[in-house]
Amino acid sequence: MTDPADGEPPAGLELTAAERQMWQAFRTGSTLDLRSSTPGHNDPAGPQPWGPERSVRARTVALLLLHGPAARPGRVAALKLNGVRITGTLDLSGGAVVPYVELHNCRFDEQLLVPECSFTTLRLVGCAIPRLEGARIRTEGDLHLPRCVVQHGIRLSDAHIGTDLLLNQLVVRRDRRGLSIAADGMTVGQDLQAEMMRSHGELSMRGATVGASLSLRGSTLNNPYGRRALNAPQLTVERTLYLTAAGIGSGRYAGGATPPYGIVLTAPEHGTRLRRFECLGGARLDDGRFGDAADLSQARFVMEADQELSLRRVQTPELRFLGEKQQRGRVVLSGAQVTNLIDRYDSWPGPGGLVMAGFSYERLVPLGHFPLARRLDWVAAATPEYAPEPYERLAGALRASGEDADARAVLLAKQRRRRETLPPAGKAWGYLQDWTVAYGYRPGRAAVWMAVLWALGALYFSYRPVPPLKDGEGPAWNAALYTLDLLLPVIDLGQGTAWRPVGGQQWAVAALTLLGWILATTVAAGASRLLRRQ
Repeated sequence: MTDPADGEPPAGLELTAAERQMWQAFRTGSTLDLRSSTPGHNDPAGPQPWGPERSVRARTVALLLLHGPAARPGRVAALKLNGVRITGTLDLSGGAVVPYVELHNCRFDEQLLVPECSFTTLRLVGCAIPRLEGARIRTEGDLHLPRCVVQHGIRLSDAHIGTDLLLNQLVVRRDRRGLSIAADGMTVGQDLQAEMMRSHGELSMRGATVGASLSLRGSTLNNPYGRRALNAPQLTVERTLYLTAAGIGSGRYAGGATPPYGIVLTAPEHGTRLRRFECLGGARLDDGRFGDAADLSQARFVMEADQELSLRRVQTPELRFLGEKQQRGRVVLSGAQVTNLIDRYDSWPGPGGLVMAGFSYERLVPLGHFPLARRLDWVAAATPEYAPEPYERLAGALRASGEDADARAVLLAKQRRRRETLPPAGKAWGYLQDWTVAYGYRPGRAAVWMAVLWALGALYFSYRPVPPLKDGEGPAWNAALYTLDLLLPVIDLGQGTAWRPVGGQQWAVAALTLLGWILATTVAAGASRLLRRQ
């Protein structure tokens, strides 16, 4: 332990020249900058060797952070390094690090061990780290790892980040278990920004909680080694999940700097191009809760036939499904609950690529031209076998938007799909109902048929008058009124019982009476549908 009286290192430590500079810089809170005058030799992940003049031992760094000397009067002790090589394993496991820590462009020879360690704020910017082991790490402020290169994975399981977790432009590769970042059960107090990140392996955030927004704008998640590139069931994001594009160019990353609060997407400036979010592998967001929205604008999912973009039982006020149509794999929305569904017709997969049994949404907000015929194709793609619920859900959303005619067209399409599952006799009856009255969803057609039958019946009976039941009794013969009395099953015009049909007239009377019942019932059902909102 150091002597707080003079602030000198303990006897026998034998500091190198670089370590002595670091020791003095720590006491004043200033930055030790050991970068080379040759810019090409300052890449921490590059092949150029860094000699002893740029190296400090991990044990010396640990001594400063855990039992460092007192600050000089009027200064605040802090470890600030730039372009420094740290040799050996920096092990701070279980420790309480009080000083502020900010390392830029540093090279770690061995893994960084900070499990169950507490920090105020920890910033590692542009560093090369073989592995970061930080299970159950706690920070009062931020944890920053922008532009770092981590070769064998990051572990932040059950970590607690007091404010922001910043992973912008991070490059991380998988560990022995195939995980690039293991952050199951992690809690982030405010924003988690992982924009323009490249993940090679599985990004696992099972049961994680983010207090504000989670942004993966412009990031690439690639896992050719396993089933999923993103595995985040039961993820809770209090505001918005962004799986969207990011703008690059026009000085947004001038000098390689990472914006402190991520990338704000506005209208593309001149010279600005967009880098879309890409997920090369399956993505699992089952049982997620997103307080404002889940935004998949311009996202690209590249999956194998047995992989899924799984959104089972997701709950969010708004789902923006505006990405690129994937060619293989499935999109699964079973049991998801959404208030506003914002989508485009060309974002959804084709038949066999969409599952949405139990998918609940209240309003449809299509972007661009999304005609009803394509919306019906969307439902058909999700129901390779007939299921009524997707049709009824779509009809309900259209009716809630005041599109009653479209809602009836959807329910008619449902009956036509159902007809395909019926035996031959049922199909024949279905075709007859469809051709005559459109299953009752077009009551005007039933009224037209009623008028046609009335005219035909009146014409027939005008040439074949029906003899009276009793001679000299009853009303005067009127073929039109007689036909109308047969067609109207409830109203009695006093014609039907006054006459006695014979021969072919009996068949005509029976046919008109039966058709009148069918058509009148259909007209009544259609009228009730117009007046009743389900």
